[in-house]
Amino acid sequence: MLPLTTLEKNIRENLKHNVTVGLWDGSLFGVALGFASFGTILPLFVSSMTTSALLIGLVPAIHSVGWQLPQLFTASYVSRLRKYKRSVIMNTIHERVPFLGFAIVALLLPTIGLQAGLVITFMLLIWQGLGGGFTANSWTSMISKIIPPETRGTFFGLQAGLANLFISGSAVAAGYLLDYLDSPFDFAACFLIASVFFALSWIALAQTREPEDTEKVIPEEKTHFWDDTKRILGKDANFNWFLTARFLSQFATMGFSFYIIYALRQFNMDTVTAGFLTATLTISQTVANIGMGRIGDRIGHRAMLIFGAFAALLSAVLAWNAASILWFYPIFILTGLANVSIWTIGMVMTVEFGNETERPLYIGLSQTLTAPATIIAPLLGGWIVDAAGFLPTFSISIVLSIFMIGILIFLVKDPRTHKP
Repeated sequence: MLPLTTLEKNIRENLKHNVTVGLWDGSLFGVALGFASFGTILPLFVSSMTTSALLIGLVPAIHSVGWQLPQLFTASYVSRLRKYKRSVIMNTIHERVPFLGFAIVALLLPTIGLQAGLVITFMLLIWQGLGGGFTANSWTSMISKIIPPETRGTFFGLQAGLANLFISGSAVAAGYLLDYLDSPFDFAACFLIASVFFALSWIALAQTREPEDTEKVIPEEKTHFWDDTKRILGKDANFNWFLTARFLSQFATMGFSFYIIYALRQFNMDTVTAGFLTATLTISQTVANIGMGRIGDRIGHRAMLIFGAFAALLSAVLAWNAASILWFYPIFILTGLANVSIWTIGMVMTVEFGNETERPLYIGLSQTLTAPATIIAPLLGGWIVDAAGFLPTFSISIVLSIFMIGILIFLVKDPRTHKP
């Protein structure tokens, strides 16, 4: 084994501290997101101002696309940094402050009116989404730098698992708060609490110890992100197939969004069962984040991607053949495994491509080029459900899952051992 460089020694000396503050950051961030969830609380807030299903459905879509889309455009800048922390700390303010804005809008809604409140809310949603997107590449690069390769999957999985767990708990608390308080104090209280925990999360994140990388080779001439993109895509066929699988995964899992609606309409599911199914999904994702991250560190994250692709396939097969509401418990467990594979494991594997200088470019390509599929897939799935029903949507997911499995098994190689 080669002797450790000064940078590697510094990273390992601060590893325990950085893992601790990283887990605090993820946990507090999770508490905040539970009180202002993009899947429940914020759509409910928007629905209090409009009946438009399109506008309500845009809430999580704006967040997802805002997080993914800017990452390639910041990659060239991030790749030239010797320390990422300042970029992370400054940019992440823009993904946290808007929640205080939501609280103010909620309080002023009786005064400013529904139309003005709706416009301001969507301006804040766009600000928040882009704030996350401009932070994401620097954050992922920083974490990948301060967490050694052999423990990255474990850290990302544990952080995501804790965040997921706290999201669940605070979401329940938010539900009771909305029921207990009268308007406009109900949503205002949720967003204000979220703002407090986002601030605490920021304080934890700011405690990260990141050494300066004085050994990193930075070209004197600045390059354009488009030139960097063509260079990476032109030389790394393995990464291209990985991108293809990531893009395809959004369509292979587009049926996931409709499982709960199908259970409701086909099997007359009650609200208690819906709660148990939601808990099943949350618990499975929490366990999978921790377990799959750890196992991926040992046997390779490509294996976990393949495992998740099989989980996606099996969940769609079970949904297509479901004979009773009980079938949806294993369906939601498999959905949780697939989600973790696509998002957490996908992110961990992305940072294994390229060297320290190229890593932000790989991160940007992986996220930005997947963004169109992230927004198109649920819209396409919804259109198919409206036009032809649920089963054709599940059938398409089955076929595309098989294609994704084939690409991951036969064309994608483990980037830790296979270099372009």
